[in-house]
Order: sequence, then structure tokens, then C-alpha cells
Amino acid sequence: MSTTRRHFLKQAAAGGVAVPALAAADATGSAVPTAEQDPSAQACDAGKMTHSILEEDHPWIYIDSCMQMWPDGDFDVAHRHGVTAYGVTAWSPPADPATALNGLMYWHGLAREHEGLEVVRTAQDIRRMKREGKAGLLLAAQDGAWIGHDLSRVQAFQEAGLRMMLLVYSADNQLGGGCLDRTDAGLSLLGQRVVEECNRVGVVLDLSHTGRRTTLDIIEHSAHPCVWSHSNCAALVPNPRNVDDEQIRACIAGNGVVGLVSWGPLCLRPDATTRPTVDDYIDHMDHVAQIAGNADHIGMGTDISIGTYPLHEHDPYGAPAYPVFTQRYNELVTSDIRARERNIEGFDDYALIVHLAERLSARGYSDEDVAKILGGNFLRVFEEVWGA
Repeated sequence: MSTTRRHFLKQAAAGGVAVPALAAADATGSAVPTAEQDPSAQACDAGKMTHSILEEDHPWIYIDSCMQMWPDGDFDVAHRHGVTAYGVTAWSPPADPATALNGLMYWHGLAREHEGLEVVRTAQDIRRMKREGKAGLLLAAQDGAWIGHDLSRVQAFQEAGLRMMLLVYSADNQLGGGCLDRTDAGLSLLGQRVVEECNRVGVVLDLSHTGRRTTLDIIEHSAHPCVWSHSNCAALVPNPRNVDDEQIRACIAGNGVVGLVSWGPLCLRPDATTRPTVDDYIDHMDHVAQIAGNADHIGMGTDISIGTYPLHEHDPYGAPAYPVFTQRYNELVTSDIRARERNIEGFDDYALIVHLAERLSARGYSDEDVAKILGGNFLRVFEEVWGA
């Protein structure tokens, strides 16, 4: 059963959770703060994911290309976690057009209610929000089912604030193949038309959750750079949600960005015996950098939540039960989808972005490279697709 935000809000536990100041980060890559030191970790254990406040902002434009916000999130302080733009899943896929549009409108209403938040429409909005100490809501769709066979909906939704979208979410639909479906269907003729329309009106094409052949077809057919918003390298972690080197090379050739995800199950190597760390995550950045010969095509998409992630017995968006691609992580680390340990050790709290940047520097990335990885590369793509 699909969990709408309205339905979720009725069920969500009420009551705020205090958000502490950020504890000092350990440059060795160990996880900080611990659950004993940080009430936010205890809050997450109780079901609600909260994040630490940075008393002073860092210098980078930090774009998280994919994350989840739930209605009981602490939105009054969301602009103080060090994130410049949150790539918000605007509605729970798959959805009909009315449900999807209601999802978009929800975020406009939320931004009106919280002065530290604003819906992103242009790349310059993101730059301005950084200067003003605000956080942007980058509205994204994780499926294309809402389009049906009516291409006019793409422009209508873009005008309503949609700025990035997947055509397919894990299972095949009318546009192409999903990464967890039985076949590798490829981009449909209608899917080609949708790619063209996204190019025309200015919607970034996101390839995560999409079948291998369909991702390559989208990249080939698109006149603009494409991105993965939250996937990792299959060469390091073989998993149907991760992407192989041919896909990465195609994305790089099109001047796109591979948004690498810090979600634990997609960072767990086959020979690992413990929870993945921030250094395991940076290994994926190294892999993309080695293929590209530079750091110009690396981004970050955490898939972290703000608020209480809804419990579910299978896929959270109500689609058919897929093969359990998290089984080993469930057994080795935790099967609790709300646990902080569901994310990598050393970057399970947004404010630890400072700690991650320090690790990137320690691993040999220049200051310019760090700025690109944290947000500059995505900003380059946004400027090309949306216009400056």
C-alpha cells in the first residue's frame, strides 16, 4: 500500500526532539557522535531521524541529490544541518497525476511555513540560498508513471517546480525498464519522447533505480547531461541497485554526474564483516575518479531521512515485492530500516559533512575537488539543464 504524506502525517507520532550541536569529528573516519553522546541518535532509535545543528556554516555548497523528508521532520532547523539543497522525493511512487501534483504542492506549502526553506527553481537560487543561510528543496520524482501517455504533463509539472526525475522506479513501466525487474527492457518509444521533453523544458534526468539498458538508452538519447542521484559502483559492491563501469563511462562522456549514495546496503562489500564506513564510501568516489581521470563527475546522494521513515514489509513505495537486495546487510548490521546504522559509519548525520570533507582531503582530494564533489558538479549540470 502506497504511503502518502497525508496518510503518514495522521499516523506519525507527535512531539519534537531536541537537536544538539555537532560533536567534534574524528579525522580517522570513526563514527561521531555516538548514540550515548548524541540524543539525535537515540531519537533515531525511537523511529525519528534527526540531525545535528552546525553552529557555524561550512564554506561549501552541499547538494544532497536524493533524500527523504517526512511530515514530522524538524523543518525549523533543516537549514542548519549544512545542506544547501535537499533533493526531495516529492511524492511516493508510483502515483497518478493528481497524487503527484498534490505531492509537489505539499513542498511549496512547507516552504511557505518555514522561513529557512525555499523551493529551488534555478541554479542561482541554490547559490543565493547559500549566501542567505537557507536550504533549498529540490523537487524530484522517483518515477514517470504519472505521465501516462500525456507528454504535456512534463512541462506542467516543471512549471509547478519539478526539477529532476527518474523515468522508472525499479519495476518496468510504460517508459522503460527497472533495475530490479526480470527483464532489461530498454527505453520505450514513449520514453524517448519523455527524454526529449525533459530536455526541452529543463528537467534533469535521473538514472537511479533504472534498468541497465534503459540508462544507456537515456544517456544516448539525451541532449543534456544525465545523473545518478543515489547509486554506487557495482565493481566494488555488486548489487542490482549499483551501476557498472560501462554505465559510468557513458555518464561521464555525456558530462553527467554519478551521485554516490551513503546508504549502508549499497556500500557493503562482499567480503565485509562490519558496518561500512565513510572510507568505504570514499572508495566509490575514488573508483569514479579513476575512470574519469578527475573528480568532475562525482556527487553525493545520501538517501537519509529527516523525520520518521514509514515501516513497510517490502518496497516502501508499495510496488510488487522485489528480490531482497539488502539481505546480507540485514543480517550483518541491522534490518531496522529506521536505525542510524542503516547509513554508513562516520556519515549518518548531515552535519558530519564537515567530517566527510576532512576525510576527502586526507585521501588526497584538493580543496577544489572537495567543492566539486559536495555540490559543484551537480550545480554545473543544473546550470546546463535548467539554465543559469
